[in-house]
Amino acid sequence: MANATTSAVWRSTGGDQTRTASAGSMQMCVPFYIANVAATSNVTVSATDSSAVILPANAVVTGVTVAKGTTGTIDLGFTPLIGVGPGQTTTLGTKVPQGLLANATVTSRVFIPTGATGGGASLGNVANATNLTVVVSTANTGSAGTLSGILTYFVATNETQDV
Repeated sequence: MANATTSAVWRSTGGDQTRTASAGSMQMCVPFYIANVAATSNVTVSATDSSAVILPANAVVTGVTVAKGTTGTIDLGFTPLIGVGPGQTTTLGTKVPQGLLANATVTSRVFIPTGATGGGASLGNVANATNLTVVVSTANTGSAGTLSGILTYFVATNETQDV
């Protein structure tokens, strides 16, 4: 089977050739790594890939999975990126330091879904409707050490904006 890559917003009608079924957005997952949960910094893709984790405009993070790492509390949020693209001067919008996780108690192999204790106010909501967002870790005195996991999200479209 061939692999497919795209930068498009994936929507599916579940194979309905008549186009009668409502199209749904695809769920996606992106890995993340925090080198030191006691420091404020951009979240990277992995311990060996220092690229920042950047989510598209209209991203709705529905859950955070902590795969392994520190035991304690963490804060996870995002900052909108304004003016991204060739020839543009990128600036930072207003940081939402606890948008995804707010003093979330974590251990290895824990999942924090929308509405759970420790979930931030933006977990389950559109992070930013017009701008890309870079995922950030905010210093939390309750923990130290590394942490890795997976952000589960989908990209809201006009039809799914009201989630």
